[in-house]
Amino acid sequence: MNRKYAMVLVALLVAIVAMYCSRGHKRFFSHDGVVWTTEYHITYEATHDLGDSIQLILGNMDMSVSPYNKASLISALNENKTTRTDAYLRRLIDASRIVWRESGGAFDPTVMPLVNAWGFGYKNGALPSQHQIDSILRFVGMDKIDLNGNDLVKQDPRMMLDFSSIAKGMACDEIGRMLVRNGAVNWLVEIGGEVMASGTNSHGTPWHVSVDMPTSENDGNIQHDGAMVIALDSGAVATSGNYRKWREEGGNKLSHIVDPKTGDSHVGTLLSVTVIAGDCMNADAWATACMVMGEEKVKAMMGKRQDLGVMTISTDTVSGSLVVWSNAPFADKIK
Repeated sequence: MNRKYAMVLVALLVAIVAMYCSRGHKRFFSHDGVVWTTEYHITYEATHDLGDSIQLILGNMDMSVSPYNKASLISALNENKTTRTDAYLRRLIDASRIVWRESGGAFDPTVMPLVNAWGFGYKNGALPSQHQIDSILRFVGMDKIDLNGNDLVKQDPRMMLDFSSIAKGMACDEIGRMLVRNGAVNWLVEIGGEVMASGTNSHGTPWHVSVDMPTSENDGNIQHDGAMVIALDSGAVATSGNYRKWREEGGNKLSHIVDPKTGDSHVGTLLSVTVIAGDCMNADAWATACMVMGEEKVKAMMGKRQDLGVMTISTDTVSGSLVVWSNAPFADKIK
């Protein structure tokens, strides 16, 4: 063996050993906690702990988009103390406007004054009269706000924004992007039931995401079990429902999901919607939009779409039994 060949062989062996050692140092980390009054669970494979970066993202987003944080930028916008926006808010406004337009106005972050009026927001509200609802509807609508550079322009100073139905999804996406930048290939981020995943779990198989299934009604309360499992190696899953967060007034069930076009808060036959999408921000927004739209409109629209997987669970008005419907992209992901 000549010297030149031996040196090449040694260099190749060193490279292989270095690559093997680098891979060997990777291991799975897990982080759990509470943010925005909901739990989060994050698991990822990496060479080092990225917990500080996760907390930085959650903290920055809280100071930007949480209407329940009095010191946040969105709180200042809602109270007309500033017109300035940041990158988080501008992205949320742009993404929300697309879903608002495509859903025919069913998804609308300017619905917050109505949510407050029904007593489900960050301000205590009583049962609103139809006159009060009609008055509030005059300043609800994504067509009544605009961005002038980095400044938010409202048509009415009483307008308020709430991105709770899309911000958790955005946070999942943001953390996912951070994990990828740090070399992670296999990871799952779950915040309040909204999930973004990539690659495989510690067993080398796709991530298994359990979907809540309402199963029965007992004394007016819908029970639920995690009965359906989705195999996910890329993309996002989000669920929106009205069988958990509701209250009864005068014999009527009222939901925290308020129709931004009519101001109605009454619970219908549609109990929950689960959406699979390429990113969690869109999955989150569309799950809420579909809940507002109702099952018939959802079937008509989502039966044709291939970019979104959708499953609805509703109550049959005659038998009272649960009816499950899904489009083809959703059915393909069921384990």
